[in-house]
Amino acid sequence: MRSKKTKFIFVTGGVVSSLGKGLASASIGALLENRGLDITLIKLDPYINVDPGTMSPFQHGEVFVTEDGGETDMDLGHYERFTHARMSRLNNFTSGRIYNAVITKERRGEYLGKTVQVIPHITDEIKASIRQASQDVDVVIVEVGGTVGDIESLPFLEAIRQMRYDVGSQNAVYIHLTLLPYIGAAGEVKTKPTQHSVMKLREIGIQPDFLLCRTDREISRELKDKIAMFCNVDNGNVFTSPDVRSIYELPLELHRQGLDERLAEVLNIWSRAPHLEKWETIVRKIYEPARGEVTVAIVGKYVNLTESYKSLNESLLHGGIANDVRVKLRFVDSQDVEAQGPEAMLGGVDAVLVPGGFGVRGTEGKIAAVRYARENKLPFFGICLGLQMAVVEFSRTVLGLQGANSLEFDEHTAHPVVTLMESQVKVQDKGGTMRLGSYACALKPGTVAQKLYAQDNIQERHRHRYEVNNAYRGRLQEAGLVISGHNPELNLVEMIELSDHPYFVGCQFHPEFKSKPFAPHPLFSGFIGAALAQRDSNRGATIPATATATATATTTPVRA
Repeated sequence: MRSKKTKFIFVTGGVVSSLGKGLASASIGALLENRGLDITLIKLDPYINVDPGTMSPFQHGEVFVTEDGGETDMDLGHYERFTHARMSRLNNFTSGRIYNAVITKERRGEYLGKTVQVIPHITDEIKASIRQASQDVDVVIVEVGGTVGDIESLPFLEAIRQMRYDVGSQNAVYIHLTLLPYIGAAGEVKTKPTQHSVMKLREIGIQPDFLLCRTDREISRELKDKIAMFCNVDNGNVFTSPDVRSIYELPLELHRQGLDERLAEVLNIWSRAPHLEKWETIVRKIYEPARGEVTVAIVGKYVNLTESYKSLNESLLHGGIANDVRVKLRFVDSQDVEAQGPEAMLGGVDAVLVPGGFGVRGTEGKIAAVRYARENKLPFFGICLGLQMAVVEFSRTVLGLQGANSLEFDEHTAHPVVTLMESQVKVQDKGGTMRLGSYACALKPGTVAQKLYAQDNIQERHRHRYEVNNAYRGRLQEAGLVISGHNPELNLVEMIELSDHPYFVGCQFHPEFKSKPFAPHPLFSGFIGAALAQRDSNRGATIPATATATATATTTPVRA
């Protein structure tokens, strides 16, 4: 294997949060990958939590789970969706994780006799973590979370400042993402926030090589030249990150401006011309789908903050790409279903999805939504908790087990059809102790699941503590619930379905973590295909063969 001289791209942000550093980093990774380079991405988060696993989705958004069971920042989902890079727990480090590693070493006596300090011990640990995740790739894109000027991000910024001296100036560049606000009263785009943000970064010792300016409008060459002069950046290194209708258009926009070409030049990287036709095809299918629109109801408890379901939302979009149809999402608060009934909240939709979640709030609304979809033959997809709610509903309504429930929500239920895993009974710590990461699933021949995957054995990512109670499996199957997938090693239910229903599928794992726009997950392709068939059936139209629930990921062009 050839030895690679790894190049580093450090991405920082200023002025305000939520400018899109994660999407910008993912887009740069996609462009460089399309030029034939091996890339990886790293996210450095300044908060003290060891990982986001114990944080509320309202606080942090989605927790993205990697193959090796890492509970990581949602930006790692963007990295995987935009590129072929496979993320692991090594690709996301928090201040809490860095400090925990340093304190553990100090307690072991590894710094014996020394005063442990932020510099060099914390910064050395950060740099070592970056290097550990940077093995044998051409380019590493390192995104620093937070905003320049935040006190908690200072050790990370100092560490990436030092890395340029460690690896050489030709092997590291700094990209600073900042805001160009338009002031309506003045009728002008203002550059002062960008100038002050760069000034703050330079006070720390980092002179950005590139500026990526977030804006909602076209910026003139004269304005870019002004920014370059006052921020001490080369004229050709000021780019914009404009608002786009779809996040998958951003790589095309950055390429149109020549960002990837300029990065390759500054880093002295030989690379081929990028092949972006597949990106263009995907954007066309998003903007101009050939088969109209379907409406999917997402019945959950975090619907007021859609970032909580980021991977899920994107996966449904990917399912639409596979079927060449636009997917309109209707977010339904499960507590509203409890209060107003499923007929009022779910009328007119083409399919119903109940996603994962934690806590008892809104669970009866999710159960009511499952029943509505089952009895009205409406395509249904239950993920993690959604599968468990489907089992509870089936147990109550079909088996007649009054009060059947999950032990998570009712410790005294007479029928705990969903129960705590045996390995979880004595667990006290909350962080990183669930069933996490990739596990095997054997699919039952002839089932919808097996047909969608077109294989008998799969690997999927998990994040949960509770499982279907094996003590009830026999009765559930006798009543018509099909166990279409199981984990052979742990003998646990992984997938369920109903054979007398157009499309009723549940999975204990989280397929949204493995879906990509250029390789939609088969369960989402099938679900949206079923929604399309439902829509056409309601209209009395002839259903094209490619719209059926047997649509698979292979029907979609591959991008990146």
